[in-house]
Amino acid sequence: MRTVSDLREKTVTVTGGRGFLGRHLVRALESRGCRKILVADLPEYNLVNLTDIRRMYEEQRPDIVIHLAAKVGGIGFNQENPASLFYDNAMMGIQLIHEGYLQGIGKFVALGTICAYPKFTPVPFREDKLWDGYPEETNAPYGLAKKMMLVQSQAYRKQYGFNSIFLLPVNLYGPGDNFSFRSSHVIPALIRKFHLGNMLSRGDLDEIVHDFLRNDDGEAIINGKPVVIGRDSPAEDILAVLQHFGITRPSEVNPESGTRNQEHSSVSVEVWGTGSATREFFYVEDAAEAIVAATESYDGSDPVNIGAGFEISIKDLVLLIVDLMDFGGTVVWDRTKPDGQPRRMLDTAKALQEFDFRAATSFEEGLKKTIDWYTAQ
Repeated sequence: MRTVSDLREKTVTVTGGRGFLGRHLVRALESRGCRKILVADLPEYNLVNLTDIRRMYEEQRPDIVIHLAAKVGGIGFNQENPASLFYDNAMMGIQLIHEGYLQGIGKFVALGTICAYPKFTPVPFREDKLWDGYPEETNAPYGLAKKMMLVQSQAYRKQYGFNSIFLLPVNLYGPGDNFSFRSSHVIPALIRKFHLGNMLSRGDLDEIVHDFLRNDDGEAIINGKPVVIGRDSPAEDILAVLQHFGITRPSEVNPESGTRNQEHSSVSVEVWGTGSATREFFYVEDAAEAIVAATESYDGSDPVNIGAGFEISIKDLVLLIVDLMDFGGTVVWDRTKPDGQPRRMLDTAKALQEFDFRAATSFEEGLKKTIDWYTAQ
């Protein structure tokens, strides 16, 4: 018989609680009647720093820690920052678990990543395949740093009886996601590119400037010189930065046949890779519900996948976003850029078995909510 913990009287600390998933998780905990939810995040706590971790435990005195904080990004960000991705994520997890054990907290909920799985894991990914090979190279430093929390969690349970669990979420998306070109994942990056493409097709340069300013990433090195978008930037600078991010009105582009209707072919959006890789995407509100359910009901040492249990190719994802956003230009695939891991989809049977979780949001519904949220900002 499954035991359900009552969170209402517990002090719950959420690391990264101001982040994308963290904000949704705090709301999910509140909806369960949890009365004391504390956030451990920048700038008050730098969780790479042991002094800050110790101070957090002393000040907040949690019964439960849910560790979401992470340094994370898409393929480009991963390629540029492998060392800091490994160090920051490893140090956060290792020190938080160890100090939590020393403080005698009741439960530690560690969030891993699908990037921890081997590059060629059979699909759907099952938890017992987690150690059957090396992760995809662009994801390995991040994935292995997070995976060390599983090793530590199991070791501390065996030696000290410390109650910690390890959850493996698949790629998240939803309202409030990170849309910066510096570090966003595939769905927010694509939504933003096609949103900018639509604005460019209308010649709405003021809205394009607004978009870059709110994401704080309107700068690029062009012909060896920095170009920064500001409120008074000339049109040529705005167009140059757009082109740097693959959003253009060129006549020389040769779009892939059949990727887009040609009603308004003046705008072109570049997408990395071949489109053949597949991914599973997990709506953020569903992810928050899965984490709360596991916190309430799961106390095992084995890792558990949390996801939606489906896969879609990047090409089909692009076509779906193009359709939902009514983008009338062309899509150009930059095959010189990496696809990342060939396929990703989780077997989520264990989450259903252990804490009765099944994702509730259809992919098209979640994607439309995300698009509507972003374009309304």
